[in-house]
Amino acid sequence: MADTKSIWITVLGLIVVIMALVIIYAFVIQPAISGYSVQKQSEGVQIAVNAILTQIQQNGYVQIPVGGNKTIILVPYVPPSAQTSTQTATSTTQAQTNQTH
Repeated sequence: MADTKSIWITVLGLIVVIMALVIIYAFVIQPAISGYSVQKQSEGVQIAVNAILTQIQQNGYVQIPVGGNKTIILVPYVPPSAQTSTQTATSTTQAQTNQTH
């Protein structure tokens, strides 16, 4: 009977140790691994975006292949200034007025 109790105590002790290891993995080790993975992914995205921006600054455009014969071409967009828009609208209005007369 003493031998049976000793076996049960050993088995239950092993179960407690295994459960403790599972809890430690779930709440300490796995989040640390996930955090490291997310950090490295963010760094990779930042490197890719910086490379694209550098190529746009050097060449004026960048071509990104997206599969097959398809590519995306990125170019810098410079919005027209308010003064340029006003001048264009004025000259267009004057040209229309001149055509009607």
